[in-house]
Amino acid sequence: MLWQEISNQIASKLGGNAALINERPFIYINTSEQCLHHVDIEPEFTQRYSISTAVAGVGNRNDSHKTPSGIHRIKQKIGTGEALGTVFKGRLPIGRITSQTDNQDDDEITTRILWLDGMEPDINLGGVDDTFARYIYIHGTSDEMRIGQAVSHGCIRMKNLEVIKLFDDVLINDLVLIK
Repeated sequence: MLWQEISNQIASKLGGNAALINERPFIYINTSEQCLHHVDIEPEFTQRYSISTAVAGVGNRNDSHKTPSGIHRIKQKIGTGEALGTVFKGRLPIGRITSQTDNQDDDEITTRILWLDGMEPDINLGGVDDTFARYIYIHGTSDEMRIGQAVSHGCIRMKNLEVIKLFDDVLINDLVLIK
């Protein structure tokens, strides 16, 4: 998907408010293909990453363990400068670094966190559908071997080296479209 296509789609969903787009690259998450596109204004700079979304599918309800759909923004970036494989609990590093790539037993959040905030009232913002209150992140994982499969508990998992690259390339308030 090209930047302009996403830009138009987001502007129409947000009531035509082009000021919210601000000509910044977007993140487009395609849950059916298990991929994340960091869509640049210049198509040759667009990046594609394999990801893992929720095993339970797509949905916005609290406690659904589903990956939320719709338009979001990056609300917080957590983990700047932390070592590759740093394990987080409650968004804080716990003093442990993992090198595991096939850890299917623990849903570890590693390396970097991009905390998402919904932008569509009654879809992913507010009430029982609030993405931010559900603690939905794009983050690294110690279960890299299953990237490309829907295996998460709602978040979007990435390989650790790739989440560092994405983290460094995005800004607070950059838009994220999840379909």
